[in-house]
Amino acid sequence: MRIGIKLMLVVAAALVAAAPAHAQRQSLADRVGSLEQQMYNNSANQDLLNQINQLRQQVTSLQASIEQLQHDNAQLKQSAQDQYLDLDSRLNRLEGGNAAPALPPVPASAPKAAPAPAKPAAAATSERPPSVHGDPGSLAVTGDERTSYNVAFDALKAGKYDDSAQLFLSFLELYPNGVYAPNALYWLGESYYATRNFPMAESQFRELLSRYPTHDKAAGGLLKVGLSQYGEGKVDQAQQTLETVVAQYPGSDAARTAQDRLQSIRLGNQIR
Repeated sequence: MRIGIKLMLVVAAALVAAAPAHAQRQSLADRVGSLEQQMYNNSANQDLLNQINQLRQQVTSLQASIEQLQHDNAQLKQSAQDQYLDLDSRLNRLEGGNAAPALPPVPASAPKAAPAPAKPAAAATSERPPSVHGDPGSLAVTGDERTSYNVAFDALKAGKYDDSAQLFLSFLELYPNGVYAPNALYWLGESYYATRNFPMAESQFRELLSRYPTHDKAAGGLLKVGLSQYGEGKVDQAQQTLETVVAQYPGSDAARTAQDRLQSIRLGNQIR
């Protein structure tokens, strides 16, 4: 009997001693699990931070690429505009290179003009005489006018645009209603246009259209109004003017140039 009681006491003591160890093992497992969870969370956060950093680097790289493309695009636009102005200037200098048509006969009622003295070869110009809408006999009294006109036109052909502008202005003061006044207005506008003085160029081309709407340079004048407006940054107005050129002068060189410029403007608007 005593032996049994002692045995029970030993077992009870063993159980009491074992309980705290089990509890300690359970608590340690919880702590390890908690630490593992924290480590997992830290790892996930670190991955997220790495991804964010990578995205930031990509955005920075894309921004740099966009800025470079914008810079390149601006340079291409400037280069294209410079090339156009250069080509336009050369074409203007060569305009009228075809043989000049025969002058209309002088009516019998018109006074016979004295024959003009022969001009030296250096004074010759490649521009064809202007089309005259009115009395063809007025050509008989344009000797001095033509000489003055040639001086201004020669300066234009030589690329001396500031000089040609002043000479054409002087010509128009001397012969405001002369036979060559429409041509002088057109080339005065070209002199301003070549030096990128677009407002003054537009003003001269508009005066040409206002005073001589049926002149053979009216189509080119209206085209240059649109191009001058574009040079001034009036893109919407320029489009309307160029569309008017296409509609009003179909099949002409001015209409084809206007159509090409319209396509260029529309393409530029799509790229922006």
